[in-house]
This record gives sequence, structure tokens and C-alpha cells, in this order.
Amino acid sequence: MTGTARKPEWLRVGLPSGGNWRRVSSVLERRGLATVCDSARCPNKAECWGAATATFMVLGSVCTRACRFCAVEHGPRGQPLRSEEPEELAKAASELGLAYVVVTSVDRDDLPDRGASHFAACVRALKALERAPLVELLAPDYRQGEIELVLEARPDVLAHNLETVERLQGLRDSRASYSASLRTLALAASRGASGPAVKSSLMLGLGEERDEVLAAMDDLRESGCSILVMGQYLRPSARQVEVVRYLDPEEFARYAEEARVRGFASVVSAPLARTSYHAREAHALGSPPRP
Repeated sequence: MTGTARKPEWLRVGLPSGGNWRRVSSVLERRGLATVCDSARCPNKAECWGAATATFMVLGSVCTRACRFCAVEHGPRGQPLRSEEPEELAKAASELGLAYVVVTSVDRDDLPDRGASHFAACVRALKALERAPLVELLAPDYRQGEIELVLEARPDVLAHNLETVERLQGLRDSRASYSASLRTLALAASRGASGPAVKSSLMLGLGEERDEVLAAMDDLRESGCSILVMGQYLRPSARQVEVVRYLDPEEFARYAEEARVRGFASVVSAPLARTSYHAREAHALGSPPRP
């Protein structure tokens, strides 16, 4: 099936409803916070917000990269940093009673450290709460000299997405690459048991072949990745690349089994799975206790 085909029944999602949806929306607006749920047009927004969970997006809403599958606004420079954002993020997490917080960001190639110090400040603010939550970061492809700032703040999970198989990396911005993403994951994993659990995600349905997906799994395991998420690529709008194929739930289940055989401690594989979908459950399965 192609991007012009009717979406299968298993990709239908409900409309948002209930008090939790309104509560999350109110807290975000009052604290001046953004979510990737809105910016990336995530299909799970209704489910997650209805359960009083959300993935916060820091460092502004303008990305300096232009991947062909992504709906986030992009431009040559991002927005000015808000120095109060880490504190507002922590207050929102406390107000919502979150035990597990996922924080992501746009890419900020226009900043000297590409936003690593701001990310670290967000972790420290969350960890300073009286009832500190577990913190998962979905980070850009930070290099050596940048990622240390983030790791020293001691997030519980460091996620960075490989996105797709090696042959299809041209769908990403030219400043991203398969090898650079694997290096970021390896740097995060290099701290061993004293560091965070390492997580990555693959979008399927972009034209990848089965052997390419399995090769990507092998490369992720070699980099030290222990948590893997696989989900169906869904075209956000007519401006993004089309879907090549819709995979059925059984195919996702078979990929999940292949991933477990390869030693991933935790696997989330389903048509609507996204990096932060059921993140707390994935962390519980895929992370040894900290020393």
C-alpha cells in the first residue's frame, strides 16, 4: 500500500476526551510548555493525554534540521532559550503528579553546545523535586564534548532515534547520519551500569527490507542499545514523504521476537508505537537498577 491508500483499521485512533486531557492542556499552557505530541502530530496524543502523560519538548519549537518525514517546524535558527523553562518543566511535572517524565527537543545546531547544557538543566530541575520522577531524554545526536553535559545530570534513560535503516538515511537531514547516531548511542552506553539505559527507535513502512531492519537491530545492539521501539511511519501531511507500505500487527510482532532474540531487554513494537509510547513500562523491563 502507498501513502494514498486508505489507512488500515488498526491505525484508527480515538478523539481526545475526559478531564485528564483538559488538565494536561491547562498545565502546559499556564507553564508556557510545548509537547512533541502536538508538534509531531503524534497519533497517540488522545491516549497519552487522557492518561495524564505527555512528552515535553524543550529548546523551542523550531528545528534547525529538515528531515523529510517530520512535521516539526524548521528554519536556520531556533527560538531564544527560555532560562525559566527547566523550572517550569519541573513545576508542571509536579503539578501533574508524574512519576516518569519524557523530555525531547528540536535540533539546535545554531547553539554552541547544540542545547546540551539546557537539557542537563531540565534533568537537574526534575531530579531536585521532592518526589523526583524517573527522567527519559530523547536527545539529538550529541557528540563527544556535548553528551557528557547531559549524562552528568544522570537521566534514567537516554534515547536517540536511528529513525530508519542505513540505506534510507537520506530521508533525514544531511547533517544526521546512521554512523553519527550509533556513536551517540555508544557514548551514552559507555558509562555502563552507572549510566542511563540506552534506547532507540525505528520507523517502518518507508521502503526498508526485512534484512535491513535486522541489520539495524544488530548495529543498535553493538552500540549498547538495550531498549528498542518500532512503529509504523505515518505521513503527517502532504509535505512529508509518502508511506511506502503499511505493516500489519503480526509483522510488528515478528520483528519484536527478532529483537528479543538479539538481546534487547525491552521491545515495544506495534503500528502506533512511538519512542515515548509506554515509556515507563519499557524502562521497567529494560533497565537494571542503578548502583
